[in-house]
Amino acid sequence: MFAVHLLAFHFTKLKEDQIKKVDRYLYHMRLSDDILLDVMSRFQAEMVKGLGRDTNPTATVKMLPSFVRSLPDGSEKGDFLAVDVGGSLFRAHQVKVFDDGKQSSQLDSKFYPTPKEVIQGNGAELFDYIADCLLDFMETKNLKHKKLPLGFTFSFPCKQTKLEEGVLLAWTKHFKVRGVQDTDVVSSLRKALQKHKDIDVDVFALVNDTVGTMMTCGYDDQHCEVGLIIGTGTNACYMEEMRHIDLVEGDEGRMCINTEWGAFGDDGALDDLRTEFDRELDLGSLNPGKQLFEKMISSLYLGELVRLILLKMTKEGLLFNGKVSTALLTKGKIEMKHVSAMEKYKEGLNNTKEILTELNLFPSEEDCIAVQHVCTIVSFRSANLCAAALAAILTRLRENKKLLRMRTTVGIDGGLYRTHPQYAKRLHKVVRRLVPNCDVRFLLSVSGSGKGAALVTAVAYRLAAQRKQIDAALAPFLLSLETLKEVKNKMRTELEYGLRRETQANATVKMLPTYVCGTPDGTEKGKFLALDLGGTNFRVLLVKIRSGRRRSVQMYNKIFAIPLEIMQGTGEELFDHIVQCIADFLEYMGIKGARLPLGFTFSFPCRQASIDKGTLVGWTKGFKATDCEGEDVVDMLREAIRRRNEFDLDIVAVVNDTVGTMMTCGYEDPNCEIGLIAGTGSNVCYMEDMKNIEIVEGNEGKMCINTEWGAFGDNGCIDNIRTKYDKEVDEGSLNPGKQRYEKMTSGMYLGEIVRQILIDLTKQGLLFRGQISESLRKRGIFETKFLSQIESDRLALLQVRRILQQLGLDSTCEDSIIVKEVCGAVSKRAAQLCGAGLAAIVEKKRENRGVERLQITVGVDGTLYKLHPHFSRVLQETVKELAPQCDVTFMLSEDGSGKGAALITAVAKRLHNVGQK
Repeated sequence: MFAVHLLAFHFTKLKEDQIKKVDRYLYHMRLSDDILLDVMSRFQAEMVKGLGRDTNPTATVKMLPSFVRSLPDGSEKGDFLAVDVGGSLFRAHQVKVFDDGKQSSQLDSKFYPTPKEVIQGNGAELFDYIADCLLDFMETKNLKHKKLPLGFTFSFPCKQTKLEEGVLLAWTKHFKVRGVQDTDVVSSLRKALQKHKDIDVDVFALVNDTVGTMMTCGYDDQHCEVGLIIGTGTNACYMEEMRHIDLVEGDEGRMCINTEWGAFGDDGALDDLRTEFDRELDLGSLNPGKQLFEKMISSLYLGELVRLILLKMTKEGLLFNGKVSTALLTKGKIEMKHVSAMEKYKEGLNNTKEILTELNLFPSEEDCIAVQHVCTIVSFRSANLCAAALAAILTRLRENKKLLRMRTTVGIDGGLYRTHPQYAKRLHKVVRRLVPNCDVRFLLSVSGSGKGAALVTAVAYRLAAQRKQIDAALAPFLLSLETLKEVKNKMRTELEYGLRRETQANATVKMLPTYVCGTPDGTEKGKFLALDLGGTNFRVLLVKIRSGRRRSVQMYNKIFAIPLEIMQGTGEELFDHIVQCIADFLEYMGIKGARLPLGFTFSFPCRQASIDKGTLVGWTKGFKATDCEGEDVVDMLREAIRRRNEFDLDIVAVVNDTVGTMMTCGYEDPNCEIGLIAGTGSNVCYMEDMKNIEIVEGNEGKMCINTEWGAFGDNGCIDNIRTKYDKEVDEGSLNPGKQRYEKMTSGMYLGEIVRQILIDLTKQGLLFRGQISESLRKRGIFETKFLSQIESDRLALLQVRRILQQLGLDSTCEDSIIVKEVCGAVSKRAAQLCGAGLAAIVEKKRENRGVERLQITVGVDGTLYKLHPHFSRVLQETVKELAPQCDVTFMLSEDGSGKGAALITAVAKRLHNVGQK
């Protein structure tokens, strides 16, 4: 018993001594965590360099866009072909993808040899051989009569400009085919296939095997967004944010980037980690100075690396009694299969002894221990370096998503990972140590390169079909220049109808006279009260206007809410509430006893008989107070003041917010003769020549006309551009059939149009996995402010997803892109229609003045114009295009409804005083 223990002790001591000896000899191959973190940061820097347009040409890690923009979502279906070129065998596959809710698929494959004369011959021979193999496969599977889409897995670095095109950058993995580099390999394959007239195959996608691996695993696990190959070659791909990929136009969504990380270090970035053995191996390779990272990691080179180490150790008398055998001198004699077998620790040293004996090395026990440890160090270094680069990718993904902790899956394939007894475990352990804030699952791919190519093709097919459906849904929102000109001309016709006595009664655009006959001239002064009613809030303001050199406007205001029950109660209740708010304000300001002149901004269609008389034509913006329509709102306000019997006011003017906007800007710019509101509602006013206003007596001077253009189209004249979504929004509104133009252009309705489109697209299975959530069913859930946020250029898709989540909509990245596109189509049409209407107004102003070229300012207010990221630009561009003889300046109004009401009151007082004199 004692002898057994002694023997065991002797063996353990022997083993420790040999391991220490090898550790000292290969000290530079043992990498600490600090070194790995440094490699990780170096690789991150190379990734950034590869993604930049200016830095990519000198980057070693090429970060090639794959034009794969989406992972499988489970709705893919159909029959697909795939050919796989790049490994030790050619493969042809038929993949059936079933839309059965179980994400199932069926793979049939056939393998073909890769003759040396083909992989080191010329390009025509290579692609003819691939076409012949595919033809043979189709005959075997009885597929010659079918037209099938083909995914082409080509596992070499290619520069792609689209999914079905790729220019070969360089051969790797012992391939050396002449005349293919710098040419499109898809074109070459198509030419070869065209020689076979009896088959009809459409090459739909060019795929790298790494991308194929990610797609195959992504079909089974939707968290998979990284693909990794560790075999004969090594590479990684991942889903990058489009906004970071300078080499491809557009910044929406994501795209799979094929890193081609094998070339990492080709610029010397890893020289401090490369050993003399790495350098010797590189010099003896087919491509010296290239793919240096791959030569430190992939199974194609690790066996050779072990041979070079053993050779030197033997020469130095550290192994095999210093006897150098033919095997150690023969390049390629030790392969990766030998290294893997020798690292099967469970079998002790038996495997190692057997393999070394087969190689005529006749090892001692000490030799076997040392050789096994050399293999361990070489393969461990490979796993460490691979883990560091993979950790860099995972960190980038987490940072892109702005997450503190990320859950993700890495799809993985390759002979080294699959067959080496320790490699997978080592890799997982090191990755998790380097990125502790990432919960990583490693998923082994099943036929990634073949099935993956078919899945890329299936996803591309699905996206193409979806694109057709989305385009069809949004096509009616794309307005041509001719259509916009037609809208402008129709608006002009309706403006004329509203101004003429005989047609005004039936006109949809009412062209209401405001009895505001002048704009500010700078002499206005005094204290004025202003009331502002036009939405869910009501404001009371005290405005102090100074004239002369110290010309200024000071304002004090208080905001009061108008509850829904008051908005939709009786008229008496509404005006009593208004007077209550005025009383609170006068007391708050300590001016209850003063009888101040008052301007009343009442932002609803009114027919005025004078500046202080306004008969409500009809409620808009959700108001429904009874006994108001057809009544003079100034009289109703006076009656409510009398009922309260606490104070008295001099109501000088009833004002529309649009007119107030024009007056506010007119105070700053005398050239401002148009006011535009683009907010909750939509309206325009402008100074019209009295001679053109047939419904008001007199021909001298000008008067401001409140167009009330929101009702444009109520007579059906723009029905040709109304979509089914516009009709649904109209039918569900408080005033069906009315304010049709406003319902296509104003902030109150745009969100609802978007919601209707989203419901339709979801029903078609194009959004939210075909599930209409409870929140999406709620009318009004999609407020217009969300359009402004979603369309912001500064907002990444991740933030768009968060906005949608706030609305109870669980969206994918692809969903977010579609929602953003829908919002863009709806808001752009709104801005263009608004611009077409405004072009009709400025053209009319030009003709009124009888000038060849008009210079005019438009005062603008409204949240849609002010806050939406693109509305103002599109509107201005449309006006410029449709009214090319008008130079229009757009001026943002400061509080048109408050300050503007006071200025109108001040101008009316000034003109009244002039009239009295």
